[in-house]
Amino acid sequence: MASLNFSSFLITTSSRFRNPRNLNFFLLNFTSFLISPRFRDPRNFNFFFSKSMAWSCSKCTFLNPPSQKSTCQICLFSLSSSASSSSPSPSFSPSPTATLKWSCKACTFSNPVGRHNCEICGTRSSASLLSDFEDLDPIDSDGKLDSSIGSVFLPLKACQNKRKVEQISTEESTDCFLDVGESCSSKSSRKEGTFSGTTEEKKEIELHTLKVLSYNVWFNEDLELHKRMKALGDLIQLHTPDVICLQEVTPTIYQIFQQSSWWKVYHCSVSYEMVNKPYFCMQLSKLPVKSFSCKPFSNSIMGRELCSTEIEVGGGCGGSKKLVIATSHLESPCPAPPTWNQMFSKERVAQAKEAILILKGSPNVILGGDMNWDDKLDGQFPLPDGWVDAWSELKPGDNGYTYDTKSNQMLSGNRTLQKRLDRFMCNLQDFKICGIELIGREELPGLSYCKEKKVKGKLQKLMLPVLPSDHYGLLLTICNK
Repeated sequence: MASLNFSSFLITTSSRFRNPRNLNFFLLNFTSFLISPRFRDPRNFNFFFSKSMAWSCSKCTFLNPPSQKSTCQICLFSLSSSASSSSPSPSFSPSPTATLKWSCKACTFSNPVGRHNCEICGTRSSASLLSDFEDLDPIDSDGKLDSSIGSVFLPLKACQNKRKVEQISTEESTDCFLDVGESCSSKSSRKEGTFSGTTEEKKEIELHTLKVLSYNVWFNEDLELHKRMKALGDLIQLHTPDVICLQEVTPTIYQIFQQSSWWKVYHCSVSYEMVNKPYFCMQLSKLPVKSFSCKPFSNSIMGRELCSTEIEVGGGCGGSKKLVIATSHLESPCPAPPTWNQMFSKERVAQAKEAILILKGSPNVILGGDMNWDDKLDGQFPLPDGWVDAWSELKPGDNGYTYDTKSNQMLSGNRTLQKRLDRFMCNLQDFKICGIELIGREELPGLSYCKEKKVKGKLQKLMLPVLPSDHYGLLLTICNK
């Protein structure tokens, strides 16, 4: 009975065997069927052949029943045209540049050789079970797919083996700090995504260090704004900070950053609807954020405020640890005629004390930003016990000027000013400061601008280089104790 059905099958479907792919596919599936326990049941044997006698349209892949002899039920494509176009020819052999692929039997996606499961739906390849890759479809360099791809796809049948994609919540904590390239011994994971809730796959990488960048980006929009912000973005991509604290961000700068390639991997503390000031502070985090907050200073006449981000790190063997990272742009000195004494030192000191008071309840705090601090005018920064100035702690004796009209030649036309305006203040119980450095000190190649300056009573035009900002950036690195 089996031989009769087999012979009948070969006769009725002989036209389809002119295509070697159809023949190879049948032999592979028939071989699998013969070695399976179901072969012992004649009903299963007959069902195998009756199903195989159905033919798939080479144009739309619809699986037509045996009763449909000449044209496809869906697209009306002629079987005779398909048979004539699939006759053996020298072009059947893949070109030397062809890449071998196998088409998924469930969703028809073409997967590369060596992958045992479909990249899209996860269905296991039959080829990987048989050690014979005769049913693999070559894809030529021009990207054309062979017409046999999808020949076993059952139209309108939903795939039941889809991969589950986890939603990323900004409320969830990370397991540790990111140190790209290192394995995760604790099998912990970190989730990333945009603040709008974009889902991304969890990364099983242990995070040993965390980098925080503070940068006053300079709100001067008349001096090579786009090129300066592009250079600043290049610095972000180079140093890959986990958290970024920016000052003097304008609505235009915000829009430029939004369109940058690096933006999508960060959660942002400021939404487009919140951009309603001439300039403001902004925070960005690669790590999932528990909360963003912003509190105006009680005495500011310049609209200055304290912005903070709360995250949790750890969560592995050592448990999760709360970390608050805050930034601010304290009241700016504005010396001008007639008195030249509008330095706002009193307001600035009061704001520093207010910020420390707000943050003191957290066990791990980093306060970084443009403090506009002048040790001669403002005195020592008002730090309680347990707090340290990161630069003074790691680089005692180094002036650490972040605003320097001598080293930053873009500012050489200004009056001389060398100050460590930007700082990181830390109170860390579970972490330690591992490093701190200035970034953004290189001139942008091929860029210059003209500045007029009076020298000995005569007006001169100076051609000066362009840097990312009038401030240098400050990059802090902390690690687990």
